[in-house]
Amino acid sequence: MSSLVKWLETYVLPPASRLAQLRWLVAMRDTFISLLPITMAGSIAMLFNSIIRAAKVQMHWDTFYSLMQPVIAIDNIIWEGTFALFAVYFAISWGYHLAKTYEVNRFAGSVASLVAFAMSISDSVKLHIDGDVVDIKNAFDIKQFSTMGLFTAIIFGCIGTALFITFYKARIRLKVDSSMPHAEWVAFSTLIPILLSIFIVGFVNYAFQRLTGTYFGNWLLTTIQRPLVNLGQGFGVVLLVTFLVQIFWFFGINGISVLTPVMDSLWLTPENINVTAVRNSEHVPYIWVRDSFNVFAWFGGAGGTLVLIIAILMFSKRKDYRTIAKMAVAPGIFNINEPIIFGLPVVFNPVYLIPFVVAPLVNVSLAYWATQAGLVNPVQIFVPTVMPPLIGPFLACNYDWRAIVLALINMVIALLIWMPFVFAADKIAKQDNNQRNFYLPQY
Repeated sequence: MSSLVKWLETYVLPPASRLAQLRWLVAMRDTFISLLPITMAGSIAMLFNSIIRAAKVQMHWDTFYSLMQPVIAIDNIIWEGTFALFAVYFAISWGYHLAKTYEVNRFAGSVASLVAFAMSISDSVKLHIDGDVVDIKNAFDIKQFSTMGLFTAIIFGCIGTALFITFYKARIRLKVDSSMPHAEWVAFSTLIPILLSIFIVGFVNYAFQRLTGTYFGNWLLTTIQRPLVNLGQGFGVVLLVTFLVQIFWFFGINGISVLTPVMDSLWLTPENINVTAVRNSEHVPYIWVRDSFNVFAWFGGAGGTLVLIIAILMFSKRKDYRTIAKMAVAPGIFNINEPIIFGLPVVFNPVYLIPFVVAPLVNVSLAYWATQAGLVNPVQIFVPTVMPPLIGPFLACNYDWRAIVLALINMVIALLIWMPFVFAADKIAKQDNNQRNFYLPQY
């Protein structure tokens, strides 16, 4: 462990520290942290609803489910106001923190980012009615405003705000009397930079649509999904999809949501076949299905972030990390990882890139080959995604106690992978504090 930590300090920490000081990366980190109240509210609402539905499906508490209908309705409203519009909130906060980093008007930065994002998503919706496809113009698919549209918000929010900052810093603006009321002074002083940024982004989107025949947001999703459509089941494919999910999540994109059509087409049908085989007392044919990721690798959500929470609580001395970990532990137990993913954050955090990608790959590999060797039953029963670790594998593998052992081994392995990077994060914090103290004025 000491050798690994020393290697990290020598080869990982220096570039990680330099990356962490980049202005746009700092703004990205602050953006995700500022949205923590929204992610917490949405996560808690999802947690309540999932538990209520699980009580009905798994334990047949029909009366309880009926009594909880008002709670479900309230939670749905909360979800529609939080995660369903997450990309919108991100675009606003993204522009704000970029403008703050470059010391220009923050509200204007938010406006530039939000407008650039809105211009880059589709304003038409396709409805399937009785076999016919109907195009509805001047309407937005709400999925584009959720985490599905986050990458679009990152790219075009950055472009719009960067253009505004560039023009403002170049003093391409109206000369305004400083004695004017503040609101009017801000509006007139930022007018030309915002106009120029909006029109340039509008031209870029127009050119893109003319060349590709679609909006950027739609193009992004199709180009990510299309190469994966024909992938089949196999160890290499399992590793590839695991890797892609982790990489997408590291850059703030909900990798599971983006790859859901691919993952469902590759592994949901085999899971249905396994379930049917168990009901008919037949041989279970498939070793890897849709829920195999959840029960054997994604403890606490994609990336196995519940293990990160445990590692922070066990080993970290950073008060800010420990506070966030304590807040995220309850959602993490039920496989809701947004509080730790966006609150720590893990996204765009170069220190945590390696374990965030490597730990699930190792867990998936061990689980795949253990299942292949017959050391544990394949997943053959549907379980709710909010089922806590250890309980979920036991139920999903048809009450196989060996699944609990495999899940425990994977969690321990993931903990060993996360541990040195938690130490490294503490080391970076200590170095940053020492640098701040060095530059403090001496009296």
